[in-house]
Amino acid sequence: MNLPIVTPTTLPIHHATDRFAVRRVYCVGRNYADHAIEMGDTGREPPFFFMKPADALFEVAEGVEAQWPYPVATEDCHHEVELVVALGKGGSNLSLDEARSAIWGYALGLDMTRRDRQAEMKKGSKPWEIGKAFDHGAPIGPLVSIAQTGELTQGEVSLKVNGQTRQKGDLRQLIWSTNEVICELSKAWRLAPGDLIYTGTPAGVAAISRGDVLEASAPNLPGLRLRVV
Repeated sequence: MNLPIVTPTTLPIHHATDRFAVRRVYCVGRNYADHAIEMGDTGREPPFFFMKPADALFEVAEGVEAQWPYPVATEDCHHEVELVVALGKGGSNLSLDEARSAIWGYALGLDMTRRDRQAEMKKGSKPWEIGKAFDHGAPIGPLVSIAQTGELTQGEVSLKVNGQTRQKGDLRQLIWSTNEVICELSKAWRLAPGDLIYTGTPAGVAAISRGDVLEASAPNLPGLRLRVV
């Protein structure tokens, strides 16, 4: 019997030849107060989570303008720039100190969203994976180890579209810090090395069009640049 050969998802590591093997991709919803408010919340709700498949990751090399394909089955795709945390340790019911020690490193990512499909599902109280968990729906830059960056708890995370700033926030504005997010996740799932966590996006999410150039930046991390094709 000939079995299919499935290649595991890996990501580049900044200034290294080794690659980071990805297990799961968790995402935090509405983790900046300004974004939570623009999406209809008060700004201080408990965290909630969703997932994207690991093969939805879209690798963006440092210093390169990647060609990102506009997704099928949508006419209203939105950008969401985020700090991504990569875990080197796991466990359940982690304390804040254990959560901090579980962090392997960070990357800059985009949580792309088929907003029209998400809205359709919300209206019917149905799951909205179709709005989030699609092919190439998680662009991400190279990972950088926490040994190089230090713990990232402050600094600007921003996104420009065609040279104009669309999103800008500071990591100090996270409703739930990265360590708190890891703690909360570990209450519902047993976390493990290779897990990624998209930690939430600041206000200013908006639609993109074919031909747009997106440029993301965050402290101590390689920038991320892609053109929508």
